[in-house]
Amino acid sequence: MCTGNEFLQPLEAFLADDKLTESDLIEILHFTQNHFGYIPDEAQLLIAKRLKIPTSRVYGVVTFYSYFTQVPKGDNQISICLGTACYIKGAQNVLNEFEKQLGISSGETTADRHFSINPTRCLGDCSKAPVVMVNDDIYSRVEPGDVSKILAKYRSDSQEAR
Repeated sequence: MCTGNEFLQPLEAFLADDKLTESDLIEILHFTQNHFGYIPDEAQLLIAKRLKIPTSRVYGVVTFYSYFTQVPKGDNQISICLGTACYIKGAQNVLNEFEKQLGISSGETTADRHFSINPTRCLGDCSKAPVVMVNDDIYSRVEPGDVSKILAKYRSDSQEAR
């Protein structure tokens, strides 16, 4: 079943199990998402071919569940709460500043795949609005002037990792 695409080889190895059926689709998609960080079109085609189901069925499941994404995500996930309390306290301005400094819009990832911006409806800390979460780190009472300092922390973390 080799496609000749080295990028897909880990998925091809996972799909080599002859016992896999359409009922394993969610498990296969989880593997794909965990391995690649998203579910590329090529992977959807390969999965559909291996399970002998229409590609539209795979696509339908991928797009139905919010956990799955077809867009590569950045190493650092920035979630800006736009729930009522955060919005009233200026979260939209904070979001605008993240977009401006990173040069991307909500739901997008920087070209270097270092940052993604994901607006959310509630991070559960309304009394400290506006709230921003980067990966597992929570920032409270964030103002647009705080954005460059927040980003600097994650930019320096990636420099140290290299």
